[in-house]
Order: sequence, then C-alpha cells, then structure tokens
Amino acid sequence: MSSYKENNMGSSQSQSVKLEPSETRVPPALASSRSVNVKPEPVEHSVPSKEIQDASRAKPEPVEEEMVLDEPLKDELDPSSTSYTYTKFTSLEEIEYTPEFALNQGLKMVADIEQGIQTLELGARRKEVWGRDSANLRASSVPKTLIAICGGTGAGKSSLLNAILDDNIVPTSGMRACTAVATTISYSTKDTIDADISFLSKEEWKAELQILLDDLVEEDGTLRRTNDLKSDAGVAYQKVHAVYPTIDMERLVTMTPDQIIASNAKIEKILGATKSIVAANSKKFGLEVAKYVDSKDPKRGKDKDKKNKDKDRDPNAPAFWPLIRQVSVRARCAALSTGAVLVDLPGTGDANAARNCIAQQFMKNANCIWIIAPIHRAVDSKVARDLLGDAFRTQLMMDGGYDDHTITFIATKCDDISCSEIINSLNLDEDPEFIEIQDRLDHLARDMSVQKKKRREADSLVKELDKTRRNLSAVKDEYSEHLEALKDGKSFKPVLTAKKVQKARSEEKTKKRKNKRGGKPGSPKRARSGSDDSDESDGESEIEVDSVDSDSDAMSDSDNEYTKQRKEKKSKTPRGNDSDEESDEDKESSDGSGSDKDDDDEMEDEMTEESLKEAIQETKTQLTECRQRLNEARKERKVTVDAIAALKDKSASVQKEKNAFCSKKRSEFSKTTICADFRAGIRQLDEAAAEERNPDEFDPSVELRDYESINLPVFCASSRDYVRLRKQVRGDGEPTCFTDADSTGIPAIQHWTRALTVSSREQAARNFLTQVHTFAKDVRSYVAENISVTSADRDALRVKWESGVHEQPAPADDQDDDPFAALLGGPAAKLHVMPELVTRLDKNGTGIAPRLVREFATIVDDSVQSLKDHLKDGLEDRCRVGALNAAEAALVTSDEFASSMHWASYRATLRRNGDFRRNLNEELVGPFTRNIAQAWQAVFEADVFKPLLEAISTTISNLVKDVEKSAATGLKERTKRQGDTALESARVALNQAVAAVKQTLTNEQKTVSRSLAPYVKDQLLDGYDLAMQERGAGSVKRQKVVFRNYISSCKDTIFEDGADVMLEKLDESADAVGATLNVSMDSLAQKVENNLAVLWEVIADDPAQARARSKLVEDINAIVEQVGLLTTAAEQTRKARNDAMVVDV
Repeated sequence: MSSYKENNMGSSQSQSVKLEPSETRVPPALASSRSVNVKPEPVEHSVPSKEIQDASRAKPEPVEEEMVLDEPLKDELDPSSTSYTYTKFTSLEEIEYTPEFALNQGLKMVADIEQGIQTLELGARRKEVWGRDSANLRASSVPKTLIAICGGTGAGKSSLLNAILDDNIVPTSGMRACTAVATTISYSTKDTIDADISFLSKEEWKAELQILLDDLVEEDGTLRRTNDLKSDAGVAYQKVHAVYPTIDMERLVTMTPDQIIASNAKIEKILGATKSIVAANSKKFGLEVAKYVDSKDPKRGKDKDKKNKDKDRDPNAPAFWPLIRQVSVRARCAALSTGAVLVDLPGTGDANAARNCIAQQFMKNANCIWIIAPIHRAVDSKVARDLLGDAFRTQLMMDGGYDDHTITFIATKCDDISCSEIINSLNLDEDPEFIEIQDRLDHLARDMSVQKKKRREADSLVKELDKTRRNLSAVKDEYSEHLEALKDGKSFKPVLTAKKVQKARSEEKTKKRKNKRGGKPGSPKRARSGSDDSDESDGESEIEVDSVDSDSDAMSDSDNEYTKQRKEKKSKTPRGNDSDEESDEDKESSDGSGSDKDDDDEMEDEMTEESLKEAIQETKTQLTECRQRLNEARKERKVTVDAIAALKDKSASVQKEKNAFCSKKRSEFSKTTICADFRAGIRQLDEAAAEERNPDEFDPSVELRDYESINLPVFCASSRDYVRLRKQVRGDGEPTCFTDADSTGIPAIQHWTRALTVSSREQAARNFLTQVHTFAKDVRSYVAENISVTSADRDALRVKWESGVHEQPAPADDQDDDPFAALLGGPAAKLHVMPELVTRLDKNGTGIAPRLVREFATIVDDSVQSLKDHLKDGLEDRCRVGALNAAEAALVTSDEFASSMHWASYRATLRRNGDFRRNLNEELVGPFTRNIAQAWQAVFEADVFKPLLEAISTTISNLVKDVEKSAATGLKERTKRQGDTALESARVALNQAVAAVKQTLTNEQKTVSRSLAPYVKDQLLDGYDLAMQERGAGSVKRQKVVFRNYISSCKDTIFEDGADVMLEKLDESADAVGATLNVSMDSLAQKVENNLAVLWEVIADDPAQARARSKLVEDINAIVEQVGLLTTAAEQTRKARNDAMVVDV
C-alpha cells in the first residue's frame, strides 16, 4: 500500500535530511505495562497511563479538575493498588542490561514521577521547571549512528547492503535512480518494509531541466546527437525523454522549462511530494519500488516475457526515476537494531544540485564512513586515498574524522578468485597449509585417473559383450525362422547360420557342440549392423545398470526390433540378388569346392527339426550366459561411475577449500596493504601541513605521531557466497568459494555495524540515568520536607532570595508551554496541574535567579570572547597564508583542470558553474583548505569550555553559601543539605548544557569549513557566464582563455575575501554558542532557585496532600534504588566489554 503526502523538502534543503526519524525514537511505555521483556524501541507505546487519559477526558472543565482529584487518590494510595510501570529488580544478576533497556526503564520511571506530581499542589514556577525537566527527559532517545557508504560503480555496494540486512531490500540491477540518490536504511520495529520516496521540488526540477536542455542543444540551436547514451547529451536525453516520452526532442528544445513542466499535470503534481510505500516482504517491496525507480530501459523491455505484456505499463507513461530526490527505507533488520543508519551515497558528478546537496549534507553529519571497493582494486596502492580524493580527505581532517575511528574499509567480491594468480603473487607454494590442500587434490586426481581407466575398460567390455549378445540373439531368431519354415515345408536360405549348419553337420556324429563365443558373423552386412549397434552402446555407456530382468526385457525388445529390420531388409531384396550377396558373404569361409547354391541346398536338405531345436537351445544357453556377463560388466561400470562422481564431489569440496585459502591469504595481504596505505596518507597530510607551517625547521625524518598505532578497520567480504549460503536468492546456484557464512566476512561486518553504536548508546544511557536520578532527588527533596520552620524564618528567606516574576498567558495551542500535554497526546488534553499562566523571569529584579542570570551572562560573554580570540589566534594567520597559496596556484589549477578533460565535459562544467563530475571550485580552494586543515582540527579539539564550567560552578557555590549564611539558626543545617542537592543538580544540568554547546560548535565549524568553495563559486559566476557566451568555431579555446583571464583578474581578492568571510563566520559561530549558553543558563538559574525554594515555600499540609507526598516519596525511593542498580549494571557491562576487547587483542 502507498499514499502521497506533501513534502517540504524542496523548499529547504536542511529539512530533507532526516537523520533521526521520529518512528525510531524510544518513547515511554504505558503505565499499565509491567512486562520484563522490554523491546529496545517500542514505538507503539505512549507515555501516559490509561487512568490519566480517562480521567482527563472525563473532566474537560479546568475548574472542576481541581475539585475531583481526591476521589481517585484514595484508591491510588491504597497499598494493595500500588504498581510500577517499570520492572523492579532486587539484584544485579537479574538485569540483562542494554542501553535501550535502561532508557526504556528510565522513561517509565519518569512517567511514574509525573503521575505522582499531578497529585500535588504546586506553585507556578515549580510546575514550569519540573515540567521542563520531565519534557527534556521524555525527549530522550537512543542516538543514531549515521554510516555513510562510499564506493564507485560496480563496487558491489547494493549486494553488500543486502547481505548485511539479510534481505533483498536494495535493488541490485536495473534501478538507475537508487545509485543516483542518497538512500537511507534504518531500523523499524514493524514487520513490514516501509519507504518514503521524496521527489524534487518544482524549482529544483526546473533548474535541472534548464541544464539538461542546454546539454541537448548545440551552440547554433540545433539538436545534438544523442546516440552515445554515455555522453552529456545522451544522459540528458534519457532523463528528459523518460519523464516526458510524448514530447519529441525537436519540439522539446524549443520549449522553456516552465512549458515542459506544465505539459504534464501528473508530473507537476508529484513534484515536491513524498510517496510512501508499505510492503509485507522484500519481494513485494521491490515490485512497489520498481514503479518509481526502475529506469524502464526499452531495450530490456523487448525481451520481457510475453505473458507479462498485458501487465506492462503504457510505453508512453512517464517514468519517475529522474525526479527522485531521496529514498528512506525502514525495515526490521538485526544489524540496524542498535541504532545504525546506513546511507548509500551516489557517486560523484550527479547533474542534480539538490541530490548533490543532500549527499554532502549526509557526509557532513556522518558519524562513520565506509569505503567500498572490489578487492582487486583494494590490493592496489592508494585505493583509499583515490576513492576519497584530496579535497574530501582534507575536509575529513578538518572535521576531525580522518582517522581509524571514523573510517572503515570494506573489500568486496572476495569470491572472485584465480588461485594460480594468487599463488604466484603471494608465493604460497611453500605454505604448509597450501601444500596439504594441494596434496589432497593431487591424491584425488590420481584416484580419478585410476577410476577413469577402470571406466574405460568396463565400457570396452560392455560393448564387446553387448555386440556378442546381439549376434547371438540374431542367430537364435534365424534358427527359429528356419524351424518354422521347415515345419511349414517351405524352403529357407540361412544367412547368419550357414557356417554353423555346415559345422554342425561335420560334428553331428560326435554330438560335441562347443560355444564359439565371440565368433564373427558370416555376413559383412551383419558386421556393419553390429558396428551400428556398438555406436548405440557407446551412447548408452552413461546409463546406470537396472535389474537383470529389466535388462533382459530391454534386450528382447532390441533383438525383436533387430530381427524385424533384418526380415524387412531381406524381403525387399530380390531372390537372385540375395543369393549373390549370400554367396559373397560366405566366400571367405568356403573351402572352394562346389557352388554356394549346392551348399545351401545340401544344408537345407540335411537340417532337421531336431538339429534346429538343439541349435536353438544351445544358442539360448549362450545368450543367457552372455546376458549374465553383460549385467556383471554393467554393474562394475556403475561402481566406477559412482566412484568417479564421489571423487568429483570431493575434488570440488577440496577445490573450494583451496579457493577459500587463497581468498583468505589475499584478504590478509589486502588488509596489511590498505592499513599501511592509510597510515601513509595520514603521514603525508601531517608532513605537508608541518612543512607549510614552518618550512625552515621541517624535518621529514621525525615522526609527528605514532603512526603504527593507527589501525584502520578493514573487512574483506563475499556478498554473493553469503547470500547463496543463506538461500536468500532463488536460482542463484551454489557458493563458489566459501562453505560457511562466517568465512564470507558478512557476519563480522554485521557485528561491526552494531559495535559502532555501542559507545554513543552507552554514553547516552549513562547520561540519561544520571538525569533521571537527579530529577527524582529534586522532587524528593521537595515532597519529603517535614522540618518545622517558623513562618518568620521562611518569610525572611523568601523576601531575600525569591525572584520577582510576572506572569503571561500561555498560548492555548502551544505544546511547548505545556510540558505535560504530550502525555495526553496533544494540547487539547490539559492536566489540572498545568499553569494557566506561565512565569517569566524578571532579569532585572532581585532574588536567586536574576542574580545568577546576571552573573552567568558576564561569564558567558567572557567565554564567547575567549572563544573568538582562541579561533582568531589559531586560524587567522593560517587563513591568510592559505589565501595567498590559493591565489598563487589558481591559474595553474585552472589550466590543469581544463586540459585534463574532453572539451564537452569542460563546457558542461562551466555550464554548471564549476560543479560537475569534478568540482573546479573545490580544487581552486584546495591549497587554502590544506593549509588550515590541521590547525583547524587542533583549534576545535581544544577544551575551550573548561573555564566556563569552573566559573559557573563557582558562581553557584558562592550563591549557595550566601543563602546558607542568611538562614536562621534552625534552618542552617537544612539549608546546607538543600544547597548540596542544588549544586549536584546544577552540575548535571551544566554538563548537559555544555555537551549541547559543544555539539553546536561542532556543527557550526563543519558548516563554516564547507563555506569557502560555495563562496568562491558565487564570486566566479560572472566568469562562468562570460566563458559560456563564447560561441562558434574556436569557442572552446576562447572559453578557456576567458575564464582563465577572469580568474587572473580577481584571484587575489577572491581568496583574501574568502578568508575574511570564514573568520566572520567563525565569530558568528561563537555568538551562536553564546546564545545557546544564555538560554541554558537561564534555565539553570531557575533550576537552582527552584531547588533552594524548598526552604521557604509553604507546603500544603491537608491529609490528602500528606498522603500524596508520602506515596511519592516511597515511589521515588524505589526509583532511586533501581537507577542505582541500572547504573552499576551499565558500568559492569562496559568493563566486561573492554576486558573482552583486551583479550581479543
């Protein structure tokens, strides 16, 4: 099933990259759920309990909500009705810890605390602060690990992905668009396979159409030749014709992009939309996806089965594959169950700017990068560097991602092997394991030779005996005919038995007939017939031996047929001729006395019924013996045939073992080579940066870091053999190299995919448990307050430390101001405890929060200025030098770029403002970025927020001390305890805020570091346009000259201004960090006051509230205990994993 929905991706490129789809977020479970078996991501659960929802729906009026709380409270406080939505453990041994389980349990605990809070009468500020804290906790989810997969055409990415996913989800052939767009594959808890196919917006398709039309038209306005489908014009023709098949090219080139779009309402409607697909299995999913991404090649269409012709779509129907912007797939795949998101990125040089932008955005946000290449290329030197390219390697280094923690190399097609080549290349002849395998193969070959010799001997014997059998059968038939003729009184001229009759007459007196087995038949004609039979038996040599009875039946049938043929032949021959032939046949055996006719007459006269019957009986006896021997020979031949078949199976098995051995050795060699090359690439970048930084003191003999400790993860895999072993694809045959799944390397990659997510998941779970623990203790410190304090003492603290606030009406439809609204599924369901008025801090007033806000603001301003100074000191000089380097190299770079490609590709690059199969703008800024790469990385890796943390902590500590000093004598001890609680809570919130700020800075620096090439592109737009205005003969040369002259005229200012722009953007990034910090610090200030306000707030002491507080304290104590157990379990799990890694090493 599928449906359309509107898509805003076309209007904003940032919206198109959905790295954490909402359906994979882990929400709290229902309050009524107590199942121990907690699924990692139970998307079907919602946070609130059914009781709360029913109560809220039953009390729509806000005024009445306050009045009916106590009714259900009595039941809730009944110990017999006490229940927990989370699982309670009594020991660590009971916990099967995973980060997902901890998160799920923590969310349930938060839901229980929220349910208890609803029973309390709270002030507006406390409601707001706790509501904000609980909302932040509820928004927690398992972090996603984005894995970008890069590889050239034919690298086997799609097959590799299908093997990792254990399902045929990614199209592997005939799906052109799936390699031209970014395809994300993430985990889903559903049993179905879901996908969202987003299409280009109208503006994006219009811009691409303009470029495609330019590719189709010559400078004089005529239509270009589109015969070569790989040329720019051919590619443009395929795309435009696929979408608009009814518009001929001659007419198309006269239309504007707007006219073309308006010509098909169906296409216009799909632009900017998203197509949703839900399929029960991968087969149905493939059929659904094919409707949109299949290239629908007409040449392949001609070869389709006739039975499918009626089902084929209209040949004039538009195809959608050129319009696809992005594909997002969600499926239940074990390898992705821990939060990994695989992104299959298209190759470089896609003509569509929107798709390129999406791919670049994914690369920017990727946590890990997989480089995919066939193992034949992997063993070549510098393959990793060639696949990434200098510009991308430099960018990764600036991001801090060009290391063995970010990059993984996967060599594919390991089952494609030539043993002889590998043996020679790696000198495996003397390897003991190889020698043992080869010895077994040689032994099997010798056994095979012996068995084949026996087979030939058995075949020869079978042929000989079969020939004898046929002869004897024919003789028996002739004797029978002779006997019948004699009984009927008819004359009979023997053909085959002439000699036998003559010999029988000479030996009649002695009655000693002997078996002349193997004697030659008397007729050359018969000899020829026997030769034919021998040919037939050759063809039958492979037939297995049946039972003796069936053999006899078959023989009888054959004999009868043979006799019929003989009779038929004899009847067609004239009598005279027959006599002549028979005379000729018997000539060699005659003694030369008398004529043949006289001999025949004499034999005919002297043969009696008795002698014929005896001859028939003797022949039958000989025939029976011959058949028995023939059956024995055939059985012996079958034994040899079976032995040969068994030897072939053994040889094939050992050959697979040999193939696997050679593949393993090649993989080991490849891993070593790739790791060494990766280290060399990092060393090269380090040395280049060091030389540019200080050429006078650069010493290449001194290692800048421990390169031997860099171990790039490298995997060698055979997707095809893995899929064949699992029978994942029908009709794909048997594996050609490996005999077990582990040897294919795919299970190791699946394990690696899950392992890449461990660190972020465990860190997120630990942070979450810490926040839950802090939130629980904050609530408990308030509800557990039972100290007797005079009103005067409370009032004194309130007057001195409570903030002055003013209240504003909360927007009726804004969920953000109603932190608990999400519990009930939307803003319409309001809880009675939520404020109708939202507090707003008076920053100029008195009290704890205003004081902290003012002091925090000063600290933040100082921190922002310090950050700006740090960035300027570390990067300004490097940027200036980089600008000079880029300016000096600009003309050379431009000339080399122009001379390195065909004129049509150069012109297509100019038409696309420098960004086509290669990006001229990136190459022009290459000297700039290479110069700042290492400095950039070092600047942003520095811990610039440590002073901020210390200053904020000191400020809060000083405030707590001041509050403690101002407290009455009876409140000092309580004030100190509450102050410690406030400090602990503040530290957790502060660490969370700083982590968010660091992420903000990381995102900002990635954006800034990628801004130089787009800036240069914008500055060169006029140059590109001027070059493209050159037409006619010699225009290509003039285009190169025009663009070169334009670069020459502005190269100094472009790169210098580019450096200024980057430094300005860095300042803006620091300001963005400051803005984020100010928001966090405002919340922190309110949180500190909220914790200390326990000292002066008046708590309702009516029986209902007392019971509510007592129950909540009991619940929170249990939660704190469970969080402690989960935290300990998390630490034990982490330690066990680290110990296991040490053992593996």
